[in-house]
Amino acid sequence: MKISNTPKLTLFHCLNSFKETASMFDGCEARTVKMACSSMTKDVHLLRAFESGADAVLVLVCSDKGCRFAEGSIRAKKRVEYVKTILDDIGMDGRRLNIFNTAAKDEGSITNIIQDTIVQLETLGPNPALNRRN
Repeated sequence: MKISNTPKLTLFHCLNSFKETASMFDGCEARTVKMACSSMTKDVHLLRAFESGADAVLVLVCSDKGCRFAEGSIRAKKRVEYVKTILDDIGMDGRRLNIFNTAAKDEGSITNIIQDTIVQLETLGPNPALNRRN
């Protein structure tokens, strides 16, 4: 299924794992949600991002050993894995939600993550919870 509309992404990120630049979002609409720590990523916020129109949600976290708050990225990973199972259970496909260890200074890797997500959405199609018309 080819996505006909511009893909919509929501990115949740730790202040230390992502520095936004406009060129990262070529080919998509993006909403970013800054958090003091990725441990603040909550199940309900991830699900609401899809309810609000996101075709995919990315969570960008510090490395497991690089988190200033010791276990923030580990907690976020557990929550993301749980929400992925919910998405699979309701027929939305857990591949729409992903978590990545990143560093704010690594703009190239983050741009690749975003572009790879856009390519994956060409296969997954738009958010099935929304009834989008062309």
